Amino acid sequence: MKALIDHVDRMLLRLLQEDGTLSLAELADRVNLTTTPCWKRLKRLEENGILRQRVALLDPVKLGLSFTAFVQIKTSDHSKEWYHNLVEAVADFPEVMEFYRMAGEYDYMMKVQVADMAAFDQFYKKMVNSIEGLTNVTSTFAMEPLKYTTALPL
Repeated sequence: MKALIDHVDRMLLRLLQEDGTLSLAELADRVNLTTTPCWKRLKRLEENGILRQRVALLDPVKLGLSFTAFVQIKTSDHSKEWYHNLVEAVADFPEVMEFYRMAGEYDYMMKVQVADMAAFDQFYKKMVNSIEGLTNVTSTFAMEPLKYTTALPL
């Protein structure tokens, strides 16, 4: 369900996506509001689940986590129980940055961020040995990030 937001809400959200450290006064000034109506808008956006959280974005290269892999998974078991167990198992791997149920040739896909190929191999072995029912696991590796953003197109 699409939320009803106006152009001022969109401006606030764009600003926060660019810099989550902006103060209430700075946000209000940039959207031509006083602080109280600006605060009320932010509170409403939070209460409606549109503004979920404010986080810091870290540089994976500077933290020694420059190896990105995309792992595609096939399974022959599509039961609710297997699905639940898979989701629980994957949640225990901090290396998995994103995880999706897919349409198409593969059933699931995950983005994995680790230090290097050795770290990925360790992750891979642990993953395939802890999740039963995988019929095919295929991995591809990113050579160079060409675009990366967390900002939604508002």
